[in-house]
Amino acid sequence: MAKESMKAREVKRAKLVAKYAAKKAALKEAGDYEAIQLLPKNASSVRLHNRCSITGRPKGYMRQFGISRIQFREMASAGLIPGVKKASW
Repeated sequence: MAKESMKAREVKRAKLVAKYAAKKAALKEAGDYEAIQLLPKNASSVRLHNRCSITGRPKGYMRQFGISRIQFREMASAGLIPGVKKASW
């Protein structure tokens, strides 16, 4: 389980990215790259990292479900994810 501070930091970054998205797009359209560099570092969308919505785990993230591979396996085995069943051959 990820630390609560890491989860909160990621949420804070996401809010900053959303806040400055329109301004950054306008500056980029105008070609004013010096003004873009004056924006906060965390306003850049590249600094966002996908995290599991349940545990906050940063690695093994499954984009389609929004959870980590570990949580996906547990939930699929328990039958909590509709349309997913264990493969057998």
